[in-house]
Amino acid sequence: MNLLIKLGNRRFVLFTLILLLKCCLAWFVVFEDGPSVTTMLTEIPFFWVVFCLIEWFATKRKLLYYTIANLLFTLLYFTVLMYYKYYGVIVTYHALNQANKVAQVGDSTYSLMDPYYLLVFVDILVLVAIPLWLRSRTKGFQLQLRPISRKALSVLLVVSVMLCFISIWPNRASMNENMQAEEMGILNYEFYTIFADDKVDAERVDMKEITQARIDELKGKTSREQPLYYGAAKGKNVIIVQMESMQNFLIGLRVNGQEAMPNLSKLARENFHFDRFYAMVGQGTTADAEYVVNTSLYVPKHEPATKNNAKKELPSLPKLLKSYGYDTATFHTNDVQFWNRTELYPALGFDRYYDKSFFGDTDHIAFGSSDEVLYEKTIEELKKMNESDRPFYAQVLSMSAHHPYNLPESKRRLALPEEMQDSMIGRYIQAQNYADYAIGAFIDDLKSSGLWEDSVVLFYGDHQGLPVYSMNDEERELMKELVGHEYGYAEMFNVPLIMHVPDATYPAVIERTGGQIDLLPTVANLVGASLGNQLYFGQDLLNSDSNVLPMRHFLPTGSIVSDTGVFITGNDYEDGANYPFDGEELSEGSGASRSEYERALELLNLSDSFVEQLPDRSPQP
Repeated sequence: MNLLIKLGNRRFVLFTLILLLKCCLAWFVVFEDGPSVTTMLTEIPFFWVVFCLIEWFATKRKLLYYTIANLLFTLLYFTVLMYYKYYGVIVTYHALNQANKVAQVGDSTYSLMDPYYLLVFVDILVLVAIPLWLRSRTKGFQLQLRPISRKALSVLLVVSVMLCFISIWPNRASMNENMQAEEMGILNYEFYTIFADDKVDAERVDMKEITQARIDELKGKTSREQPLYYGAAKGKNVIIVQMESMQNFLIGLRVNGQEAMPNLSKLARENFHFDRFYAMVGQGTTADAEYVVNTSLYVPKHEPATKNNAKKELPSLPKLLKSYGYDTATFHTNDVQFWNRTELYPALGFDRYYDKSFFGDTDHIAFGSSDEVLYEKTIEELKKMNESDRPFYAQVLSMSAHHPYNLPESKRRLALPEEMQDSMIGRYIQAQNYADYAIGAFIDDLKSSGLWEDSVVLFYGDHQGLPVYSMNDEERELMKELVGHEYGYAEMFNVPLIMHVPDATYPAVIERTGGQIDLLPTVANLVGASLGNQLYFGQDLLNSDSNVLPMRHFLPTGSIVSDTGVFITGNDYEDGANYPFDGEELSEGSGASRSEYERALELLNLSDSFVEQLPDRSPQP
């Protein structure tokens, strides 16, 4: 017996309504104003285009094609809202090559998800289940859908394509990708990014025109005839500790009458503490921080630096210091293959690396051995390196305080107030308190071994730990209490930099704007290494009065950190917004200037052009 189900125009309405509900959920999560009439005007025409294509070309199994289309739309909207929850930008096809990282950082991904997000998949289960159920109950069951007039489909298709075009064309010049996606519609925006040339990528600059003088001019650098601290640490070891997800507001923070970071806070009080220092990572997060610190180059826009940039002959801090007789090594308890460090480390010029194969998997936290194991084994290697006649450069990467901050009960040392105990903020502070404990033991070992007084030691955060996009209203209010004002971009990307230089540094809070890109020239100045033959985009933090830092990936294109705070671009500079360091309102005209904005975009283009024209790195034997 055949069962004939004639939906006609009803399937058109059903298809539209189902997808509209899903898009409204994504808009509710991603855009501040949530779904509106604009949502329908920008998203629905794209649904109709797909509907028409299915009706036109699918003569059989239409329900299957509708289900596949529904599933693809659902996965796209789900990916958009999940990606936004951590990165704060709209995901595009460029991120697909990092899809394998989702499984590798599963706990971190799943922690961002509210259970109601899964409702977007319910209808797909129903659409699959009903025909299967009917087949099991009705012998000879066949599902037939009455065809729709080709004339009606043609008219609907033309109108829909025109409406999509009207949404895309006027908004294609917008600098802010989030605003662009809201004005175009998410689906139109995704389509646009596939087929359109990147609107903000200026024409590549010839290598001969990329000079240090031009970079310095764009940065607004003023040179000193006799730089301060030049050679102050000549011949000294260099130890750089990259701290996982460590933000600057933790320094000096007290929770429930306890100091959250007793060791780092003490270190900051006794040495140089740069409290306007900013993370500058992109899609590669932790690995990007390694790249920026060691190359003084900006991260690429659409991919982690470890993908294609690591294939180039990069100028770097390890290579520079090796030319001055330094031994170089890097230490990280994760597998070296994660974030393609198998290519990154040779590209940076490290003599050797120590990864999971060296540290093992004992006392496991996050993705490998704990910070305690990291520092305990690292200090022994540093002692061995120190026995030679050569100074050494060592970069040490912590990992235990990785999102989602699921620290074992045995490692928790803070007594948190009740309102923090089950929150992401409470877990974060607890995890960082443990990281601080492990750092304290490492500092003690450096001092007892004599390395402390024979080394430049820098501690900095790799990237933000508490994305404002991931917080609910209660967590935002809690952060407001902790930092003393509204928690936002200026606090989120602000990571600590603490500098110890034997016989040179003293207790001081340095309120100069700086970023990870500035560490290479700062270290070079301290050890007296010339950068005359090496291009770099940072500036020596000990000899700079002003700075401009182009930001990428976690903020819309054109966003910068200036001497007044963080500037977030709008469709252009004119409708951008400034977020000052102290949370107070800026007086009119005192935020980032158009000149800074334009110079920042040019700096990014120069960096991209420079890396693109570098020779490819020779394959390793």
